[in-house]
This record gives sequence, structure tokens and C-alpha cells, in this order.
Amino acid sequence: MRLDILAFGAHPDDVELGCGGTIALSTSQGKIVGIIDLTQGEMGTRGSVDVRRKEAVKAKNILNVSLRENLSFRDGFFINDEAHQLAVIQKIRAYKPNIVICNAVDDRHIDHGKGNKLINDSCFLSGLTKIKTRNETGKIQEAWRPSLVLEYIQWNEIQPDIVVDITGFLEIKLNAVKAYSSQFYNPDTVEKSTPISSINFLESVSYRAQNLGRLIGTNAGEGFTSRQPLSINNLNSLIR
Repeated sequence: MRLDILAFGAHPDDVELGCGGTIALSTSQGKIVGIIDLTQGEMGTRGSVDVRRKEAVKAKNILNVSLRENLSFRDGFFINDEAHQLAVIQKIRAYKPNIVICNAVDDRHIDHGKGNKLINDSCFLSGLTKIKTRNETGKIQEAWRPSLVLEYIQWNEIQPDIVVDITGFLEIKLNAVKAYSSQFYNPDTVEKSTPISSINFLESVSYRAQNLGRLIGTNAGEGFTSRQPLSINNLNSLIR
């Protein structure tokens, strides 16, 4: 399957929190979108691998994405080395996305920054013809480098390079986030509280989107950074 957009997250729920609205917008426009989680979130205080897997499937259906996979890297301990890069490169070459979206460049959780560097490095390396990888049937894969890598914003406040107008899609984003009922605010749970299980955090998903929307003159937005210059060939592309 050829994808228009491939979104990576260090943990199940990262993509929903960071760019769920952009994904919902994109699928509504007919774009083919996939999600790949790097870990199963097994080090999380709340929930379990099985619970989070079911929640990820539920969120996938809410966002209407075409595929979701998990690379089962070690939560908290994966590193940016050749083995991990090759695993990511195989997926990039398999799906040939024009756009890749990944974790924040720097964040409270160490896996987010590590995931960012791993994906950015892998996107570059994926374009090198002398790096050989094989698909699931053993066939040599063609080199492929995405045209654009965008980095979403997570816990830390980061100045975005671009804000996507997600007006009309914030509710879908919130529903996808709430699919992870083991992780976020639930007044009936007996599990231990975490920084992301508070009502304040859940509400922050909305008010961040609303504030980014305010900055661009719309109702809701999602911000992204990029390590490469963003290019256009028509100034009208900057006008909604």
C-alpha cells in the first residue's frame, strides 16, 4: 500500500495527541494515512500492552486511517542505532509516504526526543541506495526518501513552524484521544495518577488546539516544526 502520510509515535496515543486532527482532516480529503507505533507502551504506569493495543485499534478506526502497526521496540530503552534505523527504513520503503510525521524534537518523556531523532535519521538514510533492505517476501526494496518530515508538539510548549487548521476535526481528535481510557482522565479508575491522567491535561488538548487556532484566525489548529525549510511555488498557498 502506498501512503500519502505516515505518522510515527513512540507510544500508542502519541500520534492522536500530537496530530490526530491533522490526520482526521487528511483522511477526509481522501489522503491515505498510516500510523506506526514504535513501542507498545509497556512501561506505562496505567493499562497494559493488551489494553493499549485494543485502544490503538479503536483510535485507528475513529481517525479512519488505512493501517496501524507496532514495531515493538523496548519502551523507554529503544535507541537510535543501525538495527532500529533499518526496521524503520523497511517501513518507509514499503509504504513510500510523501510526508512523515513524528514525535516532538524535545519533550518531557525521553522516548519522544529519541523517537524524533530516530525517524528523522531513518528518513534520510532511507534515500541512500547503498543501504539494502528487504521486504517481507525477501525482495530488495527501492530507496525512498519522504519529501517532508513534520514534528508534532507534545508536553512541552514549542514554537511551531507551521499550524494546520483543523477546524471541524477537533472533536474527532478528542474522541481518538479518549479511546485510550486507561491513560487519560477517568474519575472511576483505581489506578495510580500520572501527569497525563488529570482533567487538566485532557482539557489542555482542547485549549492548545483552540489557542493555535486563535493564532491563525480559525477555531482550532495543530502545530508542527520542521528541520528543513518549508517550500511553496505560489504565495497564495499561504492563504486559506
